[in-house]
Amino acid sequence: MWGASIVGFGRYHCKGASGREGEWFVTGFSPRKANLALYILTGLDKSAAQLKKLGKHSTGKGCLYFKRLADVDLKILEGLILAGVKGLEKARVR
Repeated sequence: MWGASIVGFGRYHCKGASGREGEWFVTGFSPRKANLALYILTGLDKSAAQLKKLGKHSTGKGCLYFKRLADVDLKILEGLILAGVKGLEKARVR
């Protein structure tokens, strides 16, 4: 658990643009009041084709929001999660 409401998977050391450092999860999930939130920390900007096929959703900078799992294609969702995890692994290898 990361805080009171985020289930995070994995752990990595991160450093922000401000120089602030800390530990964070690789990918995570949170059941919010308005939506289910899925954290894909490498962002979704390279996933436009998959997002078009996903189903009913909205996005933030590194978040994917949807009301119910039944609203989205689970295979596409799985691919987005895997791409996010792999993208973060590549970013850490530099």
